[in-house]
Amino acid sequence: MPINVYIADDHRVVREGLQALLETDSSIKVVGSAPDGQTAVREVKRLSPDVVLMDIAMPGLNGIEATRKIMETCSASTRVVILSMLTSNEHIVRALRAGAAGYLMKECAGKEVIEAVHTVYSGKIYTDSDVTGVVIQEYLRYLKDSPPVSPLDRLSLRELEVLQLVVEGKSSRQIADILFLSPKTVETYRSRVMQKLEIKNLPALVKFAIRHGVTSVED
Repeated sequence: MPINVYIADDHRVVREGLQALLETDSSIKVVGSAPDGQTAVREVKRLSPDVVLMDIAMPGLNGIEATRKIMETCSASTRVVILSMLTSNEHIVRALRAGAAGYLMKECAGKEVIEAVHTVYSGKIYTDSDVTGVVIQEYLRYLKDSPPVSPLDRLSLRELEVLQLVVEGKSSRQIADILFLSPKTVETYRSRVMQKLEIKNLPALVKFAIRHGVTSVED
């Protein structure tokens, strides 16, 4: 049986390049791809792939929150590997907390991507050459009792969803339609997010979201 892989990245050239790379290994089959987190979650739930390669900075729903949703709602056997240009400790920790089984930099060699797929499929954790899987496993145990490393840890999943859509320029009505909420509820979430993050205006909120990798919107 092949290892079924799903790819989520907002750049088509990256998706196509990853598919071409993965299919050089006869034991891997790419079963689908998506340009955003929301589509990825929906399709992963339908297809139940063995491994998902997930970018972080995507529109609609970023890769970390998409990973969290996949871990909560999809097949328990599905493993997620983050493949991103974001290299800060904060992003790595948030991804691992969300349930990712691996974290790779996009500039890593092609053979590392294939190795990562095989490693997480076997039930282990994989990172690039800068951090060993053993260290990450120990760090995950430590994280369970450690204080938040990011202001975003103060927010619930729903608040994170609203935050991303707000900074991407969606109106309260549009957000309500996307998340199946009332506009008034969206406004409540928006106010709560700004309170928790201690941010007073939208421009500051947008800058914060970009700095912390919540959205791919450019400043």
